[in-house]
Amino acid sequence: MPDETDTITLWRPVGPQELALIEQSGMRTFPPRLPDQPIFYPVLTEEYAARIARDWNVSASGAGFVTRFRVKRSFIDRYDVQEAGGRAHLEYWIPAEDLSEFNAAIVGPIEVISSFP
Repeated sequence: MPDETDTITLWRPVGPQELALIEQSGMRTFPPRLPDQPIFYPVLTEEYAARIARDWNVSASGAGFVTRFRVKRSFIDRYDVQEAGGRAHLEYWIPAEDLSEFNAAIVGPIEVISSFP
């Protein structure tokens, strides 16, 4: 099992439908992107993920959840950190076609660490 220096912890805000699909995977993978979702974007801080879950997912689907997971650095280092509207809004932009490789690079389970009504 890789140690902490071989992985990076990331977060992802999700709505109830995406969470159900994650649960169906045994909390091991994120579901494929929909046709109108060309990018999968995990974020670098829990605070940013919580803001998106609370402000976007709740209004769009009635609930928002923050997931936390670890990814192998050897995979994620292929991508640059992107700033999405401010220095506190840092995320990776993973092309949809790379999501299966991203999922294979997840170490351990995907955890739900907070939820918003």
